[in-house]
Amino acid sequence: MENEELIVFTDGGCQGNPGPGGWGCVILDQGKEFQYSGGKKQTTNNQMELTAAIEALRQICENPQWKNRPVKVFSDSQYVKNGITSWIKKWKLNGWKTAAKKDVLNKELWVQLDAYYSSLNVQWSWVKGHAGIKYNEMCDQLCGKEIGKLL
Repeated sequence: MENEELIVFTDGGCQGNPGPGGWGCVILDQGKEFQYSGGKKQTTNNQMELTAAIEALRQICENPQWKNRPVKVFSDSQYVKNGITSWIKKWKLNGWKTAAKKDVLNKELWVQLDAYYSSLNVQWSWVKGHAGIKYNEMCDQLCGKEIGKLL
C-alpha cells in the first residue's frame, strides 16, 4: 500500500473574472474519496485553479500516510499543467519574468505550488472540463458551492 498511487482531481473558477471564486479537489486513496474546497471573495479563474492544485498537494504533504507516495494530478487547466511542468523552469531562470519580459502573474501561488510539487513525486495530466469525467465534475460542483457561499 505504501507505493500505491494517489489520484487527485482539481478545479477552480469564479463568477466573473475577477469575482467571487471557489476551488475544489478530490484525493482518491485506494477507493476512498477525500474532498477539500474553499473560496475567496475577489479572485480570478487562474488563481482558483492554482489554489486547488496547491491545496491538494498541501494535504498530501501534511498527511504522513500520503507524503511519500506517487501522485497523479488531473487538472482541466492547461495553465496549471503547462505552468508547473514547463513554463516555470524558464520563469525561474529569468527572475520570474515571462518571455515578453513581463512579471509572471500569480507568482506567489506558483512559488507555493512549486514548493509542494518539488517535494513530491507528481505526474500531471490534463482532462477536458465539463466532459462528464466523474471527479472533475465533482470538483466543479465543490467550486460552485464555494462561490454560492460568497454571493
